[in-house]
Amino acid sequence: MTAMTLTDEDFDRLRDVRAFRPHAIRDALATRRRRGILEGDGRLFIIAADHPARGALAVGADPTAMANRYDLLDRMATALSRPGVDGVLGTPDIIDDLAALGLLDDKVIVGSMNRGGLRGAVFEMDDRYGGYTVEAMSSAGIDFAKTLIRVNLDDAGTASTLKATADAVTQAAQAGLPIMLEPFMSRWVDGRIVNDLSTDAVILSIAIAAGLGASSAYTWMKLPVVAEMERVMAATTMPTLLLGGDSGADPDETFAAWEDALSLPGVRGLTVGRTLLYPPDGDVAGAVDTAAGLVHGSFVATS
Repeated sequence: MTAMTLTDEDFDRLRDVRAFRPHAIRDALATRRRRGILEGDGRLFIIAADHPARGALAVGADPTAMANRYDLLDRMATALSRPGVDGVLGTPDIIDDLAALGLLDDKVIVGSMNRGGLRGAVFEMDDRYGGYTVEAMSSAGIDFAKTLIRVNLDDAGTASTLKATADAVTQAAQAGLPIMLEPFMSRWVDGRIVNDLSTDAVILSIAIAAGLGASSAYTWMKLPVVAEMERVMAATTMPTLLLGGDSGADPDETFAAWEDALSLPGVRGLTVGRTLLYPPDGDVAGAVDTAAGLVHGSFVATS
C-alpha cells in the first residue's frame, strides 16, 4: 500500500477554504462518514497532534520540529492513510485542517480541551480549557474528548485545573461523550515542569483523576508506559489507551514496551504522536504500520 502524501494543490485548496469558504469546514465534519468508537477487535489506535497548541514544538533534539504546519499535515495524512489507524487526536485548528482536506472519513475524532498551560509559562499548572468544549464537540460530531491533568502539589494552579476537569467530565457524561483523562504527578524542576513517571506516582495520578466529575461512566484513561504496568493497570477499571511520549528513546525498545503493556487487561490501544510522526529514520508509514500491528495484530491484515 502506497503511503499518502499531500500536494501543493491540496494546500492551495485548504488555504482557499479557510479564506473564502470557512463554512465548508463545519460541513465537512457534519457530512463525514462516521464509525463507532470500538469496532472489530475492540481496540483503538489514535494518532495524536495536539502538542503545538501548548507551545510544545520540540521532538527529540529539534526544538521546532512541529513548527511547519504543512509538514505536520503531510505526516498526519500519511499516518491516517495506513491500515489499522482508527483516528486522530487534535486541537480545533488541526482537526479543521484535516476536515477541510477530507481526511476524516471513518476516523474517530478526539478533541483536545485544555491547552492553556503553555510549556515554560509561569502559569503552566493553571491549565485553562481554551480548546474544545463538550457542547462544541457534541454539535460538530466530534467523537471523543481528551484532557491533560498535571497535578502539582506545590502549585496552586493545579486547583483550577482539577475543577475545570471535573466540570468537563460531568458535562461529557451528561452528553454521552467519552472523555479520556491524561493524568500526571508533576513538579517544578529548574524552572520547568517534569512529570513523575515512577510507578507509584502514575498510580496516584490515576486515583486523583478517576474521581473527578459527577459520573465516571464515560471516563477513559490515557497513561504512560512505565515500570510495573501490571500494578498501574490494577489501579483502574476504566478503559485505557497508552500514550507514546517523545521520540527520543530507541524505537525497538519503545515498541517492545508497548507490546508488553498492550497485553494487559483494560488496555484498549495506543494514542501516539511524535514518536510515530517524527521517527528517527523518517519513515512515518513504517513506524505507524509497526504500531498498528502491535495494537490490532492480524486483524489489520484481515479487515
